Amino acid sequence: MTIVVDAGRLEKKRKETVRLRALIDRHRYFEGVAQARYVLRKVFRMIEEQAKLAGLDPLAHQALIQIYGSPSMQLRVKDLAERLDIVAALASSMVKSLESMGHVARLRSDHDQRTTLVAVTPKGRKLLHHIDEQVQIHVDYFTRQLSQEAREAALSTMMFYIGVSLAVPSGTRP
Repeated sequence: MTIVVDAGRLEKKRKETVRLRALIDRHRYFEGVAQARYVLRKVFRMIEEQAKLAGLDPLAHQALIQIYGSPSMQLRVKDLAERLDIVAALASSMVKSLESMGHVARLRSDHDQRTTLVAVTPKGRKLLHHIDEQVQIHVDYFTRQLSQEAREAALSTMMFYIGVSLAVPSGTRP
């Protein structure tokens, strides 16, 4: 089920978020922040639960996503650490664990034989797909419960956080 959000309304709410943040009394701004954080936290908890049910630590699951989701579907351990915002030693340890489970493999770079890359194996991809399918069931149920106002508050706050503005068709006023 796809919910359509009015881009003009959403852009208007984003602008309102910017305005509200500049006020001395920021209560209404923090209402949007609270809604955005609630939605994100709820969805991330669902993802973490499904990873655990599949026998994978949530951070290891995130590592698989970062590796598989990278443009070349492989990362250096150093780059994985950066993507996960962890120290390289922890990323290296996690890669060893994932490798022992058969979810990743280390490869030599075609460009520089001194560089080791990590890639997700077919077994790891199968696990990622399984977790994603389970997550989608729970996320779909959760998001159907959200009101239009809650959706727009979360989206407009996230747009503000990442510095995105919507182009609204000419002739309409957000």
